[in-house]
Parts: sequence; structure tokens; C-alpha cells
Amino acid sequence: MDELLRIPMFPLTIFPLPGEMVPLHIFEPRYRELLRDAEERDMAFGIYFNHTLNTEKLGSLMKLESVIKRYEGGESDIIVKCQDLFRMETLFRNFKEKLYPGGDVEFWQVDLHEPVGLKLRQEFEQFMHLLKISKIPSPCSVFHIANELGLDFEEKIKFVLAEKEKRSTFLSARIKFQKHLLMQAEKAKDVFHLN
Repeated sequence: MDELLRIPMFPLTIFPLPGEMVPLHIFEPRYRELLRDAEERDMAFGIYFNHTLNTEKLGSLMKLESVIKRYEGGESDIIVKCQDLFRMETLFRNFKEKLYPGGDVEFWQVDLHEPVGLKLRQEFEQFMHLLKISKIPSPCSVFHIANELGLDFEEKIKFVLAEKEKRSTFLSARIKFQKHLLMQAEKAKDVFHLN
């Protein structure tokens, strides 16, 4: 097992994947303190996926991207971006002397610059073309594709726990399914007539 590191922790019922941006509304005093520390120290923190589906104790390493709005009462709307995934060993009530929790974690060291194979990239480009989106990240990793597909919690867990080689197969099947749904929606437009 790799070395465990203790990081600040924010338990939530969300599971961002690497590269994913997430809006958060910060209102509790302990997480307002976490936000202050993240701003002042350019500090990353973990979002532990606090859900019964999470039997593997997975979480996401997050960095603050921007503060969108600050409210008079001390609340804030922020955007955070997922940098990596981790498996949590232990969750602590407090991180050092802080109000917010902490956790001992083992990082996965996800590489967002590892490109996908040509076949999956072509399938993804066709899917994005159907959505009328032409800009595709380069290099395009499996996580970039997974983020575009809008996977639910269960699918995200299956995807990240799959062996590396099987992740592409998983995404390919998901792309085919979503393409099918898009084509069905297009056909349905032709059936309905405005009066």
C-alpha cells in the first residue's frame, strides 16, 4: 500500500471525476473555514463520497477554481475542480486544530494526459458531433469522456473500479446507448406536428 496522507475533508453525496468542475454553496462555519484556508494557502481538499454505494471509500481531490459570489452572512458560491481520486482509510472529526474534518487517504495518481485509443476517440467525436460540440480536449483521456457522458453515481463507481483496459469498453457502450437516445429523440421530432 502507498503512503497515506492526511488531508482536509468535505463529506458530500457527490463523486466528481478528475477534470470535472463542480459548483458548491458553502454555508456551514466549518466549511467556510475550509474555503478560507483553500484560498489563502492554495490548498487542495477531499470530497469524500458519503453514500451507501461507496463501499470502497472513494473520494475526489479538489482544488478551488473560483469564488463566484460572497454573501453578507459569510456564505459563498464557489467552483472547484477535481484533480485526482483517492481511497480513504480513516475519516477524522477534525483536521489538525481546524473545525472541518480530515481523512487519511491514498491517492490514485490519475493521469489526465493519457490519451484514449483511436477507436474510442472516434466514437466520442461522433457523439459530440451529434451534440453539435466540435471542441474536444487534446489529449482526451477516459475521464474527459466520462465527464461528458453525465454518468450517475453507480456508473461512476463502476467506471473507476473497472480495470484500466475495461474502462474504454464501458465508455464505448455508454456512448452507443446515448447516441441511440439522441437518434430516437430526433426521430420523435418528425412524428409530432405543430397545429
